[in-house]
Amino acid sequence: MNIKQFIRQHRDDWKQLEQLITSLSKKRRSITGDDIEQFNRLYQKAAQNLSYSQTYFPKEDVTPYLNGLVSKAHNLLYKDQTSSMKQFRYFFSTKFIGLFLEQWKFIVIAMLLFALGALGSYFSVLNDTLNVYSVLPSEIAQGVDPESLGEHEGEVDSPFMSATIMTNNIQVAVLAFAGGITFGILTVYLLIYNGIIIGALAALFWQHDKAYDFWAYIVPHGMIELTAIFIAGGAGLLMGYKLFVPGPYTRAYQLKQQAKRSVQLLLGTIPLFVIAGIIEGYITPAPISLEAKYIVALSTVFGLIFYVSLGKARLNRRKMTSL
Repeated sequence: MNIKQFIRQHRDDWKQLEQLITSLSKKRRSITGDDIEQFNRLYQKAAQNLSYSQTYFPKEDVTPYLNGLVSKAHNLLYKDQTSSMKQFRYFFSTKFIGLFLEQWKFIVIAMLLFALGALGSYFSVLNDTLNVYSVLPSEIAQGVDPESLGEHEGEVDSPFMSATIMTNNIQVAVLAFAGGITFGILTVYLLIYNGIIIGALAALFWQHDKAYDFWAYIVPHGMIELTAIFIAGGAGLLMGYKLFVPGPYTRAYQLKQQAKRSVQLLLGTIPLFVIAGIIEGYITPAPISLEAKYIVALSTVFGLIFYVSLGKARLNRRKMTSL
């Protein structure tokens, strides 16, 4: 390959890289996933071209040009990526909210499946208390005692309990997400099953006039925790739906495309589970009034609404600036 052929073959990629460097340098914004993918591809290609040029065309003008181009790209890459907090911030403040709003229908369906299981078991146990033994797993049915609720406040190992709860909740979310591979069948089962447990317990505590106390111990962490589970479940349902109804594409293609989006939704729930685990480990068992626990629950609801509203506003702002 002579120098003219070399330049003609790669010139368009070099121009694209120049334009991307200029664009990312001028716009004071976080780098998106698509930006990073294109930037890395062009940067690596330019670096390979530079190596080739240094070997075969060391005295040609193209070699210092490529050296300067690769240097600029390198500086920009490490200036932004060493500050990976920008990408982290962009994902959780904007990207995740965008995915959440795009897939809200599947998240609502996940919530309805949970509610279906909860209502069914609630009225079943309300109708006959003995049904609790057929509805709940034996270890839960035999271990629950409404009259002893709150007796061990302040006595638990909060750090250990918080870590255990976080791990368990994340496992449930991962299973609900991974259930999408089974055409969503496992996801549907997990959502209904978890709803059944909550509904049966709620009915049991209602019958012992402990409903107010019961919900005071559930809702502080439950509002965030259930939101995260519904999001993970919605991600699984989305994947299952696309596998079941692939449209004009193959199921393998749909799995690849939807798995990427669903994984992002799942990753976005991790901070929610961390917050829920901290609340459940430190605040739920704390010796504070039931009213204070309800205030914590209300605060988490407002926090979630504020978080989504802020993310939506950022998305709208980005759309306006891109016009």
